[in-house]
Amino acid sequence: MILSFGESILIILVIAAITFALRAAPFVLFSRTGEIPKVIVYLGNVLPPAVMGMLIVYCLRNTGIMKFPFGIPELLAVTAVTALHLWRRNNLLSILGGTAFYMALIQLVFVK
Repeated sequence: MILSFGESILIILVIAAITFALRAAPFVLFSRTGEIPKVIVYLGNVLPPAVMGMLIVYCLRNTGIMKFPFGIPELLAVTAVTALHLWRRNNLLSILGGTAFYMALIQLVFVK
């Protein structure tokens, strides 16, 4: 389906308006009282660890422990991510370091 120039501009404007509205909504909703509702504070505290837990389950769901390499690269990578995070408390370093370590393991050490 080929869109005309006007249709393309309209789509871009609608997406921009929705993005702006979503970004401005917290300021509009919470500017009157200046106080963040308790449910938002609760979700802000609970959701990040819950999302990380879901990502861990998602990443490890197809790990085969009954055939070579028996889940060893995944276990070592999870250990590396945990160690990096405890050492530096930096999410980006933990994720990038663990991913690089895992890729090195499966490409160089645990070659099928």
